[in-house]
Amino acid sequence: MSGLTQLQAMGTAERRKEARTVIASSYLGSTIEYYDFLLYATAAAVVFPKVFFSGMDDWVGVVAAYGTFAAGYVARPVGGIIFGHFGDRMGRKGMLIISMLVMGLASTLIGLVPGASVAGPWGAVLLVILRVFQGIAVGGEWGGAALMALEHSESGKRGFAASFVNAGAPTGAVLGTLIMGAFSALPNDQFLAWGWRVPFLLSFVLLGVGMFVRLKVSESPIFKAAIEQEEAERENAAQEIGAGIMAKPAAPLVQVLRRPKTLIFTMLAGAAGFALQVVLATFSVTYAVSKGADRQGVLYAFAAASLISIVFVIMGGRLSDKVGRRPVMIGGLVLFIIYLVPMFQLLSSNNIMLIFVAFAIGLMIHSTLFGPLAAFVSEQFGTTSRYTGASLGYQLATLLGAGFTPGIVAQIFKDSGQDTASVVWYLASMSVVSIVFILLTREPKNNDLRTVQA
Repeated sequence: MSGLTQLQAMGTAERRKEARTVIASSYLGSTIEYYDFLLYATAAAVVFPKVFFSGMDDWVGVVAAYGTFAAGYVARPVGGIIFGHFGDRMGRKGMLIISMLVMGLASTLIGLVPGASVAGPWGAVLLVILRVFQGIAVGGEWGGAALMALEHSESGKRGFAASFVNAGAPTGAVLGTLIMGAFSALPNDQFLAWGWRVPFLLSFVLLGVGMFVRLKVSESPIFKAAIEQEEAERENAAQEIGAGIMAKPAAPLVQVLRRPKTLIFTMLAGAAGFALQVVLATFSVTYAVSKGADRQGVLYAFAAASLISIVFVIMGGRLSDKVGRRPVMIGGLVLFIIYLVPMFQLLSSNNIMLIFVAFAIGLMIHSTLFGPLAAFVSEQFGTTSRYTGASLGYQLATLLGAGFTPGIVAQIFKDSGQDTASVVWYLASMSVVSIVFILLTREPKNNDLRTVQA
């Protein structure tokens, strides 16, 4: 029985139940993956400058720690290509299981890397290598999770379904920040010696939970139907020309690169959203602490604000099903540009409540544009190259927008005499670029996902 026939044979209630199961699995899996990936962001902001780059000027150490953070983003497009290729050829489910295994093991090992006092520079080298594996894993994870949610959903609800994958990012951030925040209550020498390692070691427990859930979901019916259609077309073509050997379809990456404009526009459209997200998770935390705020209080303020933002990610995805992906994303970027100056004023207040307000408003605005992003990117590509195209477009956007932004922003801030105006101009300029490319990219809300090639 073909994928779509199998789906059509189900009753409406059964199809919706299946979709809910897949969406829940994608959300949980994404939460675990982003717990691991974003936990590193928190550690890069408050731990790694002192553990792996001790003896440097404070802000030089911060810039160096953010450099190791960037390594994960450099690796994400590589993960998108690798996992995307096999996900478009063999199926979404298997790649999701492998990506989670790689992420869980890499994160656990980060908790075992010796600091500079024991291993010298080799500690930082090991950190970068494991960060690269994290990047490869999350590069493969996002595309599979987004497509599983998207391709199991009814038309008109795709933005809402796919938004749960992106909602996993703030959920993972909440989980990671709360756990790191709890251990940051230790005396500073104990926290830097061993306390920060425990949240990474807990990744092994989360890996077991995630693998159990991932093994229970079904493969995408749209993907199975597309593969069956492609094979049937190849057989018919071979019979018509009397060939004994059927021509192999082009590799998914080749299919994507045949339409480079879609990939480039998608990448630039999403870049600013990731820049704003990562600045909130890294530089803003460091900045608030540098102004005298309590480290644990700032981490908890960020976690509480991230918890609120989860709802807004889903609301943004749902709103995009009604009015379109582009209007919601552009609206979020415009609001964030307006908010940048008051946000830094609040962060510098040395008042935990005002810092919480700064994070909460920033994350709520960001979430409205982040919610539709999963569907916006995925809907641009055809089924047999969608895993590759969506993963590569999304991960190139993260590399461009988030990979180097913490280091660039920290360097700009340091070189300007710690003036946030230069940071505001940088982030606002990135946002304007993304707005332009969102306007240049087609609205995908009503695209037919069953198309084999876009």
